[in-house]
Amino acid sequence: MYSQHQAQYFAWQLTRRLDSGDEDKLTGAIMDAQIDLNPHQVDAALFAFRNPLSNGVILADEVGLGKTIEAGLVIAQKWAERRRRILIIVPANLRKQWHQELQEKFGVEGLILEGDSYKKAKKEGIKNPFDVGERIVICSYQFAKAKADDIMHVPGGWDLAVIDEAHRLRNVYKKGNKIAAAIRDALGSTFKVMLTATPLQNSLLELFGMVSIIDEKVFGDLDSFRIKYGRLNDNLSFNELRQRIQPVCKRTLRKDVEAYVPYTKRIAMVEEFTPSSDEQKLYRLVSAYLQRPNLNALPSGQRQLISMVMWKLLASSSFAIAGALNSIITRLEDDLKSDDAEAGVFHDLNADYESLDETAEEWSDDESSDASSENTNRQSIIDEINELKSFKDLAENIRNNSKGEALLKALKIAFEKLNELGAAEKAIIFTESRKTQDYLLELLENSEYKDAQGNKGVVLFNGTNSDSQAKEIYKDWLAKHKGSDKITGSKTADTRAALVEYFKEKGKIMIATEAAAEGVNLQFCSLVINYDLPWNPQRIEQRIGRCHRYGQKHDVVVLNFIDSTNPADQRVHELLKLKFKIFDGVFGASDEVLGAIENGVDFERRIKKIYDTCRDPDEIRAAFDKLQQDLAHEINAQMVNTREQLFENFDEDVLQRLKIDTEASLDKYEQMLLALTQTELSKHLQLVDGGFVINSLPEDAPKNIPTGEYELPRRDGDCHLYRLKHPLAQWAIDTAKAKSLDQAHIVFDTSVRETKVSVVEELKGQTGQLQVCKITVESMERAEDHLAVIGLNSQGEVIHSEVFEKLLSHQIKNESQTSFDLNPIIHTELSRAKRELLGDISQRNLKYFEAEVEKLDAWADDLKVVLEQSIKETDREIREVRRTAKLAPDLHEKLHWQKKQKELEKLRNKKRRELFDRQDEVDERREGLITELENKMSQTVEEQVLFSITWEVV
Repeated sequence: MYSQHQAQYFAWQLTRRLDSGDEDKLTGAIMDAQIDLNPHQVDAALFAFRNPLSNGVILADEVGLGKTIEAGLVIAQKWAERRRRILIIVPANLRKQWHQELQEKFGVEGLILEGDSYKKAKKEGIKNPFDVGERIVICSYQFAKAKADDIMHVPGGWDLAVIDEAHRLRNVYKKGNKIAAAIRDALGSTFKVMLTATPLQNSLLELFGMVSIIDEKVFGDLDSFRIKYGRLNDNLSFNELRQRIQPVCKRTLRKDVEAYVPYTKRIAMVEEFTPSSDEQKLYRLVSAYLQRPNLNALPSGQRQLISMVMWKLLASSSFAIAGALNSIITRLEDDLKSDDAEAGVFHDLNADYESLDETAEEWSDDESSDASSENTNRQSIIDEINELKSFKDLAENIRNNSKGEALLKALKIAFEKLNELGAAEKAIIFTESRKTQDYLLELLENSEYKDAQGNKGVVLFNGTNSDSQAKEIYKDWLAKHKGSDKITGSKTADTRAALVEYFKEKGKIMIATEAAAEGVNLQFCSLVINYDLPWNPQRIEQRIGRCHRYGQKHDVVVLNFIDSTNPADQRVHELLKLKFKIFDGVFGASDEVLGAIENGVDFERRIKKIYDTCRDPDEIRAAFDKLQQDLAHEINAQMVNTREQLFENFDEDVLQRLKIDTEASLDKYEQMLLALTQTELSKHLQLVDGGFVINSLPEDAPKNIPTGEYELPRRDGDCHLYRLKHPLAQWAIDTAKAKSLDQAHIVFDTSVRETKVSVVEELKGQTGQLQVCKITVESMERAEDHLAVIGLNSQGEVIHSEVFEKLLSHQIKNESQTSFDLNPIIHTELSRAKRELLGDISQRNLKYFEAEVEKLDAWADDLKVVLEQSIKETDREIREVRRTAKLAPDLHEKLHWQKKQKELEKLRNKKRRELFDRQDEVDERREGLITELENKMSQTVEEQVLFSITWEVV
C-alpha cells in the first residue's frame, strides 16, 4: 500500500530529465530494453551524452560487442526525452536487422525508406518522405546520398543520426568520395553516433575524415592535420592527438570484456564433393557463355549484377540455374516481340535470389550502362535463345545434385560433432536461392531428417514465408500467444517469430535464404551450413553471427562445401578461411580484414571479375594470388598498432562500478513503476510474482489498453511487456502528476519490507514534516529536473534528503488528512539546496565550456599552422640563398643571389601579413563561437512545490 503522494513522487522520479553525466540518465531506456545489458554497453551510451555541447561520438568497439545495442540505448533515451526525429543510415543489407532489433529490444518503431516506399509517400502528397514525425527513419548509404537534399531539409532538423559501419565515410576528405561528402553535408551539425570497428585502417588522414564528419572544429583543415600528425614521429604529438580524439571516440576490446561476456569458438568443417559429368558439362557451358564479351540476354546497365547472380545460381543447384535460364529465355523471346523486358528478368531473378534488391542498391553507383544489347540482329537473338534452351534442358534433366548428396553425408558427421560438444542437434542451412531451398526441402523430407519427435523436422525460412507449413506454424503460434505482447500485429514479423520459435522448440533443420541472416537470433542452434557460399565476407559473418553471438552456450560448427573440380571455388574458400579467418577461432572475421575491404561489395566484384575473365587453372591461380597480395597491402599492420595505441583506454574499474550501480538503479526504478501502477489502479489490479494482472480498467484510462497479465522486460512469461513507454504506464504517470495533493499525515511501515534500510530504521518512533519540490533548470538548450526532498523531525533537526528518499519507497500503514503550518526551517533548507544545485550545475557547465574552448583554441592554432610552416620554409630558403651569395665567385652572380634574397624576403613579409590576417580572422570566428557558447550557458530556473506532509515511522 502506497499513498497518492508517493505515487506522484515516483511519477516525477521516473520521468525527470537528467544531466548527461548522471549514471541514472539511461535508467528509463534500460528499463524498457528487452535485453540483458553489459556494462561496457551502458558506459558507451553514457559516453555519447557526456558533453551536451558535443556534436556526436564515434563508438569503435571491436566486432561482436554490441554497438547496435549501444546506439539503441542512445536512441531510446532520445525518444524518452521526446527528441524523436531520428535517422539511421546503414548498409542496405542491415536495414531489416536494425528495424527488427529496435522493435524487439527497445519497443521503438522504425520506418525503412527505400525506392518503393519513397515513391508511395510522394504519390500520397507527402512533400518530404523523410519528414515522418515521431518515427525513426532507416535508410541505406546509397539512398541517403541520392536523397541528401530531403535529409538536409527535414523541418526542425534531426535530433540524432546513427551511422552504422561508419568506416565507409572515413575517406570523406578525398574528392572522389561522393557518398561520404553528400552524407556529411546533408547532416551538418546534427548530433551523430558513428559505429565502426575500424575507425582507422591505412592512413591517419582517415581519422581526420571520420572526426570531421562529427565536428569540423576538432581539427583544423587537412593540410594542418597532415603537418601536425601525418607521421607521428614523436611522443608529444602522438599524445596530443590521443588527447584530442578522446572526447569524441570510445573503443572497447573483446579481451577486456571476457570477464562477463563468455565467448565460444567456431569450428570449421569442409565437405568436398565431385559433380557428375552432366553437372560438370552444365557448369562448363554456362560459365563459357557468361564469359563472352557481348550477350543479348543481359539487360543494358545491369549486366554486371545479373551475371554475378547467374554465377551464384550456377554454383547453387541445377534447379536454381534452370529457373534463371528460363527467365532469360523469356526475356529474349519478349525482345523479339519488341517488348522492353528488362524489369521482367530482374523481377524473376529477385523472386529466387532474394538479396538481389539489396545487392543492386549497393552496386548501383558503379554499374555503368552499356549498349551490349543494342544494334543486335534478330538471328543472333534466335541463336542465343536456342543455345540457352539447350542449357536449360540439360539442367532440368539433372535431378540428383552431387552437393545435395554430400549434404546428407555431412549432416550425419556434423550432428555427431554437436553431440560431442553437448549441443542440441539443430542446423541452419543457408542457400542463396529459393529454388535450391525447395530442392533441399524435398531431399531432406525423403531422408531420416523428415520428422523430429513427431513434429516436422525441417522448416523453411525465406523472404515471403508463404508456404503451407509456415501458415500452419503461424496460426498455431497466434493461438499459443493470444493476449500477449509477443504478437505485434505485423504478419511478416510475427510469422518470422513463429518460425524461429518452432525451430527452437520442435524443428531440427531450418533451410533459410539470405532473409534469415537479417535480424534473426538463433543462439540455441550451433551448426551453420553454408550450402551456397556468398563472396561478400560481411554476408558470411552476418550468417554465422546469427548463431555465434552473445548467449550461445556451445562452440559453433561452420560447414562449407567445396567443388573438387572447380579451382576458383576452392580459392574463394581458401581466401575466406585463411585470410579472413571467418570460419574458425573465437571471434570470426577480424576487424582489420573487414575494415580493409570497406563494404564487402568491392571484394565481391573482384571475385566476379576473376570468374568472368579467367578460363584455365593457371590464370585463376595468378588472379587469386594477385588479390591476396592486394589484401595484404590493404591490411596495414602499422596502422593496426597505431589504432590500438590511440584508441584503447579501457577503464575496468569504471565498468565494475557501473555494473553494480546500473543493476541497483534498475531495481529501484522498476519497483517505483510497479508501486505507482499499483496505487493508480488499486481497485483494478492484482499483484503476481514479477508483475500484475488487470481484469478491468478505470473509466478515464485509454480504451486500447489490453487487460490480462503484465510483466517487466527481461522476464520469460507469456504476458504483456510492461515498459515505461507502455500506454498504461504513461497514463498512470500522467494521472499521478496531474493531481493537486492536499496536506496529509502519513504513517510509514518498516515491518513489511523484506530488506531493512538502517537509516530509515533509525527514524522509528519519530515524527516530522517533509516537502517535495521540483526544480527545473534550463541551460545549454536542454533541461534537467531535480526533486528536492526537504524535511525535519519534531525536534526541528534537519534530516538528510537521501534518508527521506529511501523513506518514500516504503509502504504505508495509513494516511489521514491534516492541516499544518510548514516549519520556516524547510524554506531555509530549500533555498540552501537550490543554491547548491545551481552552483553544481554552473561548475559542471563550466567544465563543458572549458573543454569546448580548449577544442576551439586547438582548432584555431591548427588553422595557423600551414602559414607558419610556409614562413619557416621561406626563412630556410633565405638562409640558403644568403649562404650561396657569400660564396659567389663574381659580382654578377652575387647580385643575382642578392636579388633572389630580396624576392624571398618580400614573399616572407607577405606571408607574415597573411598570417596576421588569418590569425585575426580565426580569432574573430573563435570569439563568435565562444559568444554562441556563452548564450547556451545562460540558466533559467523554475520551482514547483509538489506536496507537503507530516510523517511518522513505525
